[in-house]
Amino acid sequence: MNWTYLTNESDLEDIKARSQITPQVIFKHSTRCSISSMAKSRLERADQPEGISFYLLDLIQFRNLSNQVANEFQVHHESPQILLIKKGECIFTESHSGIRMDDIVTEATSLN
Repeated sequence: MNWTYLTNESDLEDIKARSQITPQVIFKHSTRCSISSMAKSRLERADQPEGISFYLLDLIQFRNLSNQVANEFQVHHESPQILLIKKGECIFTESHSGIRMDDIVTEATSLN
């Protein structure tokens, strides 16, 4: 998995801009949570699909940025959580054991 680390507010604007062309996934990860580590590992074991960018947000280190992600994309904060961004909007979100690469790919390639 080729993660791009989400570390500052300007990254959110970049994600929104890039999502106009390519689906963007934000994985909100708690380094202190075993369920989050399990979800991250499951994503990393899957084949990374072409045409989707993946961002990793460390919730412990960047809590304020995590809150901004929730506000920006109008989603309820959960951990772990994935957000799929297309055309500047969150079109799919999932958390905990519901985080699966197959679902991400299905939603990313839908006609939303």
